[in-house]
Amino acid sequence: MNALFTIALLLLSNVATAFVPQSATFGVNARPFSMATVEEAPTAVGDGIKVENLRNIAVIAHVDHGKTTLVDALIRQSGVFRDAAQANEAGERVMDSEDQERERGITILSKNLAVQRGDVKINIMDTPGHADFGGEVERVLNMCDGVLLLVDSVEGPKPQTRFVLDKALRKGMKALVVVNKVDRPAARVEYVVDTVFDLFVDLGATDEQTDFRVVYASGLLGKAGFEADELADDMGPLFDAIIESIDPPTVQNTEDSSLQCLISNIDYDNFKGKMGIARISNGKIKAGQPVALAHPDKEKKTGRIGDLYVFDNLGKRQVTEASAGEIIMFSGLDGVEIGDTLVTNEAGGANAAEPMEPIAVEQPTVRMTLGVNKSPLAGREGKFLTSRMIRDRLFKELDRNVALRVEETESADRYEVSGRGQLHLTVLIETMRREGFELEVGPPTVIFMENEETGKMEEPWESVEVRVPEEYMGSVIDLLNGRKGELQDMGLEEGEGLSVVKYLVPTRGMLGIRSSLLSSTRGTALIDSVFDSYRPKIQGEIQGRDKGSLLAFADGTATTFGIEGAQNRGSMFVKVSDDVYKGMIVGIHQRPGDLEVNICKTKALNNMRAATKEMKTGVIAPIDMSLDSCVEYIAADEILEVTPSLFRMAKNPDMQKKGGNKKK
Repeated sequence: MNALFTIALLLLSNVATAFVPQSATFGVNARPFSMATVEEAPTAVGDGIKVENLRNIAVIAHVDHGKTTLVDALIRQSGVFRDAAQANEAGERVMDSEDQERERGITILSKNLAVQRGDVKINIMDTPGHADFGGEVERVLNMCDGVLLLVDSVEGPKPQTRFVLDKALRKGMKALVVVNKVDRPAARVEYVVDTVFDLFVDLGATDEQTDFRVVYASGLLGKAGFEADELADDMGPLFDAIIESIDPPTVQNTEDSSLQCLISNIDYDNFKGKMGIARISNGKIKAGQPVALAHPDKEKKTGRIGDLYVFDNLGKRQVTEASAGEIIMFSGLDGVEIGDTLVTNEAGGANAAEPMEPIAVEQPTVRMTLGVNKSPLAGREGKFLTSRMIRDRLFKELDRNVALRVEETESADRYEVSGRGQLHLTVLIETMRREGFELEVGPPTVIFMENEETGKMEEPWESVEVRVPEEYMGSVIDLLNGRKGELQDMGLEEGEGLSVVKYLVPTRGMLGIRSSLLSSTRGTALIDSVFDSYRPKIQGEIQGRDKGSLLAFADGTATTFGIEGAQNRGSMFVKVSDDVYKGMIVGIHQRPGDLEVNICKTKALNNMRAATKEMKTGVIAPIDMSLDSCVEYIAADEILEVTPSLFRMAKNPDMQKKGGNKKK
């Protein structure tokens, strides 16, 4: 320990002289970052060297704890933008560049950027906070040497904080803890730091990992400090803590070490084709170099590196050579896949490195069927309609979505898609819809597994935490108990005066429950869930939707007169002039069981004038159903029709029972 402490002091003294004032410019007009700089000041450590001028760090956090806002502040104070006008043009949440990310307010895809702090280059990887996109986090962690753990100053660690931190600690990484939003009136920083420490202990962190450094920040204000009540005027203390607390990359201490580079991500360029993103573990790589893609379970594929890039600010910069420790992007290898290892392929290259262990991600827990839209209204909008087009698009998604599984079914026009959760799958469906696909989507179902030791079937369970005003606590408990949930803890949360209840619930019970929770709590419930474990399957069905559907009685166009008569039986999904077909779900029945209604009928015409002729009941505005709402709503015998502009739900013709519970 004394030797490590002495080395740490020497490192701090070395990097301290490299700092420049925060106002200095490191943007596009700055001195280009030479790859030779990475090798200028290596420090020997055991069998390797530390690349002191480089840091690779992933930012991990629970959803809505301010991770992307904090990264925004780091970007703006690193001279990435030339001036204020360029910064304003970029807008807020620069890293959430996808349309769905901005609309949903969450990070879906991990992204790379690089900022300069003095002579130190910091590669920052922004990761999703939602457990459904844990596959993104798992592969990004293969490219970094430490993590920046962001925690809300009021809420503290949440279920998904535990999920992402556990992945990092298992890889032996150290964490820099940032308590964010310390400017909130209800902030309780001491409690949050204590709970973070308890979380480290619960996850089995080593003594070195539990001795984490804490920085307090307000990403919204762009300030950070080492005391909660003494923030600096900028993010300088956080930059300094990253350089001091996160270990630099360690590479082999040999000049002739063989190239070893694990592919962790895939990008696509319309002109350059498939591009791999990876961190160089050992050796060097040059543009135009002959290489091979190795995998323990696949045949070796050979090729030649095309263009070679490193990350620079929000984009990438072309280089001719890169050394161990750096994160690169390259073109030229169309067969590259996530999990491959890039190795040398020179003549007589018997000394080529062995492939690294492929990226292992947790298995999917939820599946849905996607197929050709067969409804009577199919083909009116979409550009991509055939099963071949759908199949090609789904298998193309596997190139970069490592947590996804696609399997063919007995039907030639249906495919079974499995993912980490319902949100994971609906994001894919929404992406395809925006690309012009028409799809027929089945209801989500859980994936059962057979225990190899006992031979019994097991199903996935989730750890669920719900925060809600105290007056709605009874409704929440009733709903979760009805879904076979097991109460773990309940109490009052300090700071915001909300009641907290923690449950273990079968994933089957969580399907479709969010809309019910929000309805019963008048939209005040805050719901967090994360996969917990596989446990013995619960026998029998789990309580689902307690109301039936209103079904269209015949094909046609919805009329004012027809809807006025039907809306007395429930809440409508369609509006006047919408096209409907027999069996289409047009609303929610106010009672259990389905009910057929004729919303296409017109008022009979006659020559009698009544005193009430001008009186109208009025059409109530329909419920606006999003894709997520529709997926939650549909039952086992129902399907969802997805088009570029509309969502239609209907009874599945293949599963219709003779003499079902319907009335006219």
